[in-house]
Amino acid sequence: MTTHLALLRGINVSGHNMIKMEALKTTLEAIGFQNVQTYIQSGNVFVDTEEENAAAVGFKIKQEIFKAFGHEVPVVVIGKSDLEACFKNNPFLKEAALDIKKLYVAFVSTSLRSDSINDLKMSQVKPDEASIDANRIYIKYAVGAGKTRFDQKYIEKKLNVTATIRNWNTVTQLLKLYEER
Repeated sequence: MTTHLALLRGINVSGHNMIKMEALKTTLEAIGFQNVQTYIQSGNVFVDTEEENAAAVGFKIKQEIFKAFGHEVPVVVIGKSDLEACFKNNPFLKEAALDIKKLYVAFVSTSLRSDSINDLKMSQVKPDEASIDANRIYIKYAVGAGKTRFDQKYIEKKLNVTATIRNWNTVTQLLKLYEER
């Protein structure tokens, strides 16, 4: 069995794409996923399956959400090693006076080139900062996530990827849950 973490984008936000986590859990169990566990209402779902391919797991979850709930929901699936790499490779964690509340991670659907940071045109979203590592973009917002143009839509448009963003507290909790499994 392989444990995958599916990060659903854009559910239960401002009354849109509403999905109760218990209903999602039941739906995913009905199509064969085991040990389904959700974390908070924003669409973080652990599943166990014989399928090792993360993209295949994401596609299956996306299809089932559309069938069961009628929502077109992008899904990015990551492994425990992805979350562990967040802590190891996040350059902003080295800063002495870091405000953790302004730290986020965008998980993207494909590995990025090291020069993809140029494609983000960060000068357009200053003073926000970003750093790219494989299929993650570390973000440090100057003011906060609610007051920036540098959001998932901006990232998707500039890099032609599917992206979903989690705050640092959520990333920390997800890694703890992965370790408990």
